[in-house]
Amino acid sequence: MLAQPDYSALLTNIGRYTDIVRLKGRRLLTVRFVEQKDAGALMSYFRALSRQSRYNRLMGAASELPSSELDKTLHVGEGSRFAVIAEMKTDGAHAIVGEARYSYNAETRNTEFGLSIGDEWQGQGIGSAMLSNLECRAAALGSFRLFGETFRNNEQMIGLARKAGYSFGAAPSDWRQVRFEKPLYRATDIPCESWKQAAIAGWL
Repeated sequence: MLAQPDYSALLTNIGRYTDIVRLKGRRLLTVRFVEQKDAGALMSYFRALSRQSRYNRLMGAASELPSSELDKTLHVGEGSRFAVIAEMKTDGAHAIVGEARYSYNAETRNTEFGLSIGDEWQGQGIGSAMLSNLECRAAALGSFRLFGETFRNNEQMIGLARKAGYSFGAAPSDWRQVRFEKPLYRATDIPCESWKQAAIAGWL
C-alpha cells in the first residue's frame, strides 16, 4: 500500500501555494487554497449561482452549500481533500469568481475533482485556467490521473473538459452522468506553486 504524503506543512502555511494566472485581456486571476476566513464569502458565492449552475455543481437541488460540505471545504488537506477559490479584483475588491474541490487517493494515484464558475464570469477563460491549475496541483500530490463526473446535459463542463483534452466514458455510479478523465504526465509543464512546494517538501 502506498503511504499517504504528510500535508502538515501545507496546513500551517497554505498561503505559499497561491498562484497568479494571467487571463486573456491581461486580467489577473488568483487561485488559492480556501481559508477559514472565506466561509461567508464562499456561502454567498454558492447562493449567487443560478439554480442550474448550483444543481450541476452540487449534483442535486440545493439552495446553498450544505454546512457539512462547507466544513470539509474549510479543512484543506484533511483526508487528502483540498479546496481552492479563484478571485478577481472588481470594483476595488476581490470577488470569488470560481471554486473547486479535489480529493487524492494514494492507492489508485487518482484525483477526483469538481468545479464551478460564477454565471456572470463564464466565457472569460477562467474555467480553462482553473482546470490547468488543478492538473498541476493534482500532479504535485503524486496523482497520475485527474477525473470528474457531471450530468450529461452539463454542456459547459463537458465542453471545458473536451477542450482540455479529457476523454469521456460512462460514470459507474449514475447513468445520468458522464465521467471525464485525463492522464497527468504533461502536468509538469503547467507552472504552479504546489508543484514547486511539493518538490521542496519531497512529496514527489
